[in-house]
Amino acid sequence: MTLPTPELVLTGGRIYTVDAERPWAEAIAVSGGRIAAVGSDAEVLALAAPSTEVRDLAGGFVMPGLVDVHNHHFLAGKEDLFELRIPIGASLDGIIDAVAEHAAGLPEGAWVVGGPWASDRLGDVSTAAALARLDAAAGGRPVMLSDDSHHNRWVSSRALELAGISAGHPGALTDAADPARLTGVLLEAAGVPVARAHSSAGGLTPAQERAAARRGVAILNSFGVTAFQDAGVSTHILEALRALDADGDLDAWVVSSMLINDEIFGFAEVGDDLVFDGERFRTEHHRPDFVKIFLDGVPPTRTGAFLEPYLPDDAHGDHFHGETLLDPEELADWLRRVADAGLSAKIHCTGDASVHVVLNAVEQLRSAGITEPRYQIAHGQFVHPDDIPRFAQLGVSADISPFIWVPGPIVEAIRQVLPRERADRIQPNRALIDAGALVAGGSDWPVSPSPNAWEGIHGLVTREDPSGDYPGTLWPEQAITLAEAIAAFTINGAEAMGLGDETGALTPGRSADFVLLDRDPFAHPAHELVRTAVVETWFAGRRVYARPSAA
Repeated sequence: MTLPTPELVLTGGRIYTVDAERPWAEAIAVSGGRIAAVGSDAEVLALAAPSTEVRDLAGGFVMPGLVDVHNHHFLAGKEDLFELRIPIGASLDGIIDAVAEHAAGLPEGAWVVGGPWASDRLGDVSTAAALARLDAAAGGRPVMLSDDSHHNRWVSSRALELAGISAGHPGALTDAADPARLTGVLLEAAGVPVARAHSSAGGLTPAQERAAARRGVAILNSFGVTAFQDAGVSTHILEALRALDADGDLDAWVVSSMLINDEIFGFAEVGDDLVFDGERFRTEHHRPDFVKIFLDGVPPTRTGAFLEPYLPDDAHGDHFHGETLLDPEELADWLRRVADAGLSAKIHCTGDASVHVVLNAVEQLRSAGITEPRYQIAHGQFVHPDDIPRFAQLGVSADISPFIWVPGPIVEAIRQVLPRERADRIQPNRALIDAGALVAGGSDWPVSPSPNAWEGIHGLVTREDPSGDYPGTLWPEQAITLAEAIAAFTINGAEAMGLGDETGALTPGRSADFVLLDRDPFAHPAHELVRTAVVETWFAGRRVYARPSAA
């Protein structure tokens, strides 16, 4: 077979292909945006013509473009361009100061929107006195601040008024010393009316929405990401992605997850109005192939669903387990309906009870001959040991997210509501891989402060906080190898998203998506993995990011 003449040949590299048959190479050739050849310098240089650009990597380390199976690129881009950014881990004083500084530059009555405030600050912000400080800092403006999980909000009195929320509203926390007074803290779906009030006051224009999506992708490219799955979209995000790709401006493979239920975003179109209408937004690089279901919330606010109870408290008593947002029959019905439409599903589960319900529903579908759809359990922080082998048996992928498998603020918040011995048995990645499960890495950015996969890889390998802010390790027996961690953020993610034939490994025929790193991560100690940085990112044979010093 005659191979096409390549436009680009990279030689003299240490190239990790993530291909089990040939994991290492010296050179690659690119033609028409695809990998034309992989091999030794001599093998690949033999394909070059006078018109071919030949580049000597001088021993540089190259690997496939990173794949992020779970992020919210549009929200992150919107936050970066248009919203207040609260310093990570800010105290109550720090949150108030940030709001006051931001509000001072806004017109009278304009909304203050931003975040995140840390989950372990919940007790600090959830008082009437803190709400009074927030109101004063904002000058009486409406305020809506998301926490670091993006599931909960702290809002001002003016925002409560505009949303029509008063004491007794489900999920609206009141002052422990005066239950008649709201604190402005809204858990999960309780905050949706505020999000809708903000949208009705004037959301982004279509041009701004495209800018938000473009900015999100550009940031992802800067961290080496060339394919990702947005874990919760509605029509406006689908249209932004469609328009970008139509204009040749979408520099990544994107799989969208259309929302069946909306517990946190406040989007106008979800469920039946959205998920069966996604096909019109399909383009070469954008695939609206998944739906997204929230089956529970998050453990720190006791909205995750567990097989065993939370620690007792005054509000929930001694035997509170949390509950799923859909009952098993509703979940199974949705999965059947979307399977009939050719759609796969990503299901948010943080408690082991919700994971169990999903596996039971998928087992029903597989037994009924529904074999084509892909199913992802998103987060899967807690999994009962008996359910671990069922992932592989049922073809369910584990979508795992960093800052949940290492010590950090979210883990500290979970330790406040679960017994320590249960709280610390989180993210059983080693056990899942050993049982044959497809484990795929996702950043959950902007819940995670950045989409830097090397922070996640560092945590997977060491079970330590890559920032060094939180000491110790979290369930170190669940650490995995560097090769396994890289696979989670490359080929495994691509397979879980349905893009395994397109990207995730450097083999002939796949898209020419690759990154040049500043080091060989295999040649450095595990505790230095987080220092790994991207020098260049290439998507479909085009360089879409270069570190300023490398440009």
